[in-house]
Amino acid sequence: MTAPHIHRAIDAVWRIESARLIAGLARIVRDVGAAEDLAQDALLAALQQWPESGVPNNPGAWLMAVAKNRAVDHVRRNRLIDRKHEDIGRTLTSANHDAPVDLDDDVGDDLLRLIFTVCHPILSTEARAALALRLLCGLTTDEIARAFLVSEPTVAQRIVRAKRTLAEKSIPFEVPRGEDRSGRLASVLEVVYLVFNEGYTATAGDDWTRPTLCEEALRLGRILAELTPDEPEVHGLVALMEIQSSRSRARVGPSGEPVLLLDQDRSRWDHLLIRRGLAALDRASKIGGLGSYALQAAIAACHARAVVPEATDWAEIARLYAELARVAPSPVVELNRAVAVAMAFGPQAGLDLVDALGDVPALRDYHLLPTVRGDFLARLGRKDEARLEFSRAADLTRNARERALLLDRARDCRSS
Repeated sequence: MTAPHIHRAIDAVWRIESARLIAGLARIVRDVGAAEDLAQDALLAALQQWPESGVPNNPGAWLMAVAKNRAVDHVRRNRLIDRKHEDIGRTLTSANHDAPVDLDDDVGDDLLRLIFTVCHPILSTEARAALALRLLCGLTTDEIARAFLVSEPTVAQRIVRAKRTLAEKSIPFEVPRGEDRSGRLASVLEVVYLVFNEGYTATAGDDWTRPTLCEEALRLGRILAELTPDEPEVHGLVALMEIQSSRSRARVGPSGEPVLLLDQDRSRWDHLLIRRGLAALDRASKIGGLGSYALQAAIAACHARAVVPEATDWAEIARLYAELARVAPSPVVELNRAVAVAMAFGPQAGLDLVDALGDVPALRDYHLLPTVRGDFLARLGRKDEARLEFSRAADLTRNARERALLLDRARDCRSS
C-alpha cells in the first residue's frame, strides 16, 4: 500500500475510532483536553509507523493500546500534583497502581459520560456544540465553522475555552443523576442530534454518509430513552433517528454516489426501523405532545408511510414545518418548509419563500440555499439561472460526493 493510501486509511480509521479513544482516555485522566491530546499522540504514532509496518489487522485496537499506554504514563507523571490521584488510582486498578487499564470496558457508557461532560451547563450552548462535533465526530475547526456558519477563529476559541473551563472547574466525567441529569438533557439531545446529522450527511470528505456516527447516535439515543422513559423529546429524537436510519441502504448508489429521497428504491428501506420509529413517535405524543424532535420525526414519518413518492402528503409536511418553525424557528427550518411548500403547491410558491431568505446572513454561505433555489428554477424551466445556482452550491459544499452531484445537475441544465 502506497503512502497516500496509508494516510487515507489512517484518516478513515481516525474518523471511526477517535470518539471511542477520547471517551476511554477521559475516563482515566479526567480531563477532556488531555484525553484529546493523548488520542492525537496515538494518531501521530500511526502516521509514523504504519507507512513502514502497514495498517494492522485491527487498527482500532492498535490505536487503543497505544493511547492506553500513554494515558497510564500521563497519570503516573501527574499523580503527585493531581488532587484526584487517589480516585484515578482506583480507576487504574484496585490493587496495583502500575496495572494497565482496559479501555475497551464499558465503551458505550464512556461515550455517554463524554456527552454529558461536554454538555455541562458551565459551557455555553455554542461551546457545547462545537466541542461535541470536535470530540465525537472528529471534525476540524474549519468544518465546524462551516456547519454553524461562523468564522473558524470563533470556533477555535470556543473549543479552547471549553476544554480549559472543564479542566479548571474539575467537572466530573460521569452521567449525572436526578435533577443534574434532567437539567443537562436538552443539551445532550442536541449533541446526539448533531452527531447523527453528521453521520447522515457528512459535512466534508469523500463519503456522502458516515454510518458509524449514525449507529452510535441511535444507540446512545436508545440508552437515553431507557434512562429517561418519561421524557417525550428523548423518544421524539429516537423516533427521528430510527426513521431516518431506515433509508440508509437506499441513500447511496453502487459507487457511493448520493441518491436523493424521491429517487430512492423504497423497497430497500428498513421497515423494522420504520416500525420502531413510529412506535417511539407515538410514545412521545402520548407523553407530552410534539416538540421539535418529534415534529421532525412526524415529517419523516410522512415519507416513511408513502409507498411511492407520489403518495407523499406534502401539504401535511408543509403544515408540520410551519409548526416546527413556530416551536424552533431557524432559517434552515424555513428553507425546508419552502421545499415542502413547493412540492405541495408548486415551485413558484417555494421560490417566493426562498427568495425571502436570500438576505439572511446565516444562509449566505450555506450550500443548500442555492441548491434548493436551483431546483425550483429548473422545475420552472429557467435552466440558465438554475445552472448558476447549482454551480454556486457546488463551490460552497465541502463534501466531494455532494459536489459531484451538484455539478451533474448544473451540466444537465446546460444540455437540456
